[in-house]
Amino acid sequence: MKFERFELERIQSEWEHIVKYNLSESGVEALRVSDLIKDTSLQHQFLNQSLGYPQTNGTIPLRELISSQYPDLSADHVTVTNGGAEANFISLLGLSQQRDNRNEMVMLMPNYMQLWGFGKALGYRMKSFYLQASSTEWIPDIEGLKRQLSKKTHLIAICNPNNPTGAIMDADSLKAIAELAQDANAWVLSDEIYRGAELNGSITPSMLEFHDQTLVTCGLSKAYGLPGLRIGWVASANDAFIYDLWAMTDYTSIAPSLLSDALATLALQPQNRKEILARTRTILRTNWSIVNNWLTEHSHLIDCIPPKACAVCLPKYHADIGSVDLAHRLIQDKSVLVPPGDYFQMPRHLRIGFGYNTDKLTMGLHLITETLQSIT
Repeated sequence: MKFERFELERIQSEWEHIVKYNLSESGVEALRVSDLIKDTSLQHQFLNQSLGYPQTNGTIPLRELISSQYPDLSADHVTVTNGGAEANFISLLGLSQQRDNRNEMVMLMPNYMQLWGFGKALGYRMKSFYLQASSTEWIPDIEGLKRQLSKKTHLIAICNPNNPTGAIMDADSLKAIAELAQDANAWVLSDEIYRGAELNGSITPSMLEFHDQTLVTCGLSKAYGLPGLRIGWVASANDAFIYDLWAMTDYTSIAPSLLSDALATLALQPQNRKEILARTRTILRTNWSIVNNWLTEHSHLIDCIPPKACAVCLPKYHADIGSVDLAHRLIQDKSVLVPPGDYFQMPRHLRIGFGYNTDKLTMGLHLITETLQSIT
């Protein structure tokens, strides 16, 4: 296998801890350990925890809490991973071993490009269908998906809610994708790591509700504001396949961190989960109003379809400069980091993250304006 450079992760890794204004983060401002462990006796219990190995596919209490988010699943239908990235990795690796002579993967675009790069490395022929921009929302091109499917199609990959647009595909769209997947005898790999970060508070339906041959990947990094725990998971109605994916983690990370497993179990207790997601929605609504006001004021420079979920949006700018060049100019001249749209196959766009510090968000947007005005 030959892996191509993962441009999004590389620019973030190189610059996110160096620039003054990091608008590249796609989650919300992280919680503290003290936000999860408020009781003195519980603090004492954690401080005296022996740091051994946990159950390698996640403890039963954690997997039970995760499985309760999906219809008709149990702990045996979940494997816990080190972040959503490992969940995606083992899911696609496991699926690739079952493809026989079918070597085509159709992926929703724009999208987080991990599966695209890994799919190419595994020898898939990569094909795309798109979210299409209307005046007010991003709409999945179901007919476009239908045209891309063939007897060689093994897998359809989606991200819902969507990174980088913040779009949500509703139940009707998911059902349409599921019907096409069923007709093609194709798996669906559904990245749902932003599920729970909807601005209107209504949880997005899971693809597991519509198609039996579905693997869902998710985790605590985005909607929950707990990226440092590195807790992700794969869920599927096919418990035998989940067991096989667990076996793959014997070759990757072996097990999640014991403390991360315990803190994740605490975070996903029903009342705690409710409060955490409510906090996320408050941050999103507050900060989106700042971004939306900025977009309205500078509509001659940049415009954007409003996100329905996630802490990101994908505005299109009008300046005559490529997005990679613009991103690097912002880094060098303004100490602002925003990922270029080209890293999502969306030229002349920027992905702006708005889930963190309000003052830095406001200043970062101001500096983007200055740069666009200097070019235009």
